[in-house]
Amino acid sequence: MITYLIIDDEHIAHGIIKRYCDMMPNMQLMKNCYDALEAIEYLNTHTVDLIFLDLNMPKLKGFDFLKTLASPPKVIVTTAYQEFALEGYELNIVDYLLKPFSFERFLKAVNKATVNTTPNPTIINTQTTETHSSKIFLRSNKKYTQVAVDTILFLESAGNYVKVVTKDSTITVRDKITDVLEKLPQKDFIQVHKSFAVAKNHIDSIEGNRIIIQGTTVPIGQTYKSNIHTLLQ
Repeated sequence: MITYLIIDDEHIAHGIIKRYCDMMPNMQLMKNCYDALEAIEYLNTHTVDLIFLDLNMPKLKGFDFLKTLASPPKVIVTTAYQEFALEGYELNIVDYLLKPFSFERFLKAVNKATVNTTPNPTIINTQTTETHSSKIFLRSNKKYTQVAVDTILFLESAGNYVKVVTKDSTITVRDKITDVLEKLPQKDFIQVHKSFAVAKNHIDSIEGNRIIIQGTTVPIGQTYKSNIHTLLQ
């Protein structure tokens, strides 16, 4: 479960963000804050995984609030002001959403924020990775399916669609393969062909110009051989 806080002085913004989050079963709202001082008071005694932060608020501006936090959670900025984007990324925000934003754009930001979120991180087993508990949402046939990242075997581009092949199923999404890869941890996936990308951990063998993953053969494109050489070093 991803816990989150909404910090915005507009009630309408709270309603939109909550409605979008309610469409995702792993999101839990902890508190609605209508100014930064209210958020500081809450965070003094509570923790959350994610903050949706407006910038132009009374009493204390969004980025000024962010600078007061010693160990801030992940932050997605939601604002009508594009000119502050650079400052936001210097403060290590996850994404910068310009109002009004669509659900698809919102979903992409949340995927970026949660793909490497590990519940209960106080004990870390060196034999595991963050992505073992990561999940993303994929849109297919007008519905959103939640997929565990570590179950994805490979991606296959087919025209304007991408097949996301997991251990248990195949989900077809209307997207480019590069856009789907952006939602996934870069360290765990590698593009090996203009139409294929594979999960490194699921590669069974590499034979000449092909990769074998659970009995499926994936071709290696000529221009992507350097990626394979890097993988084998």
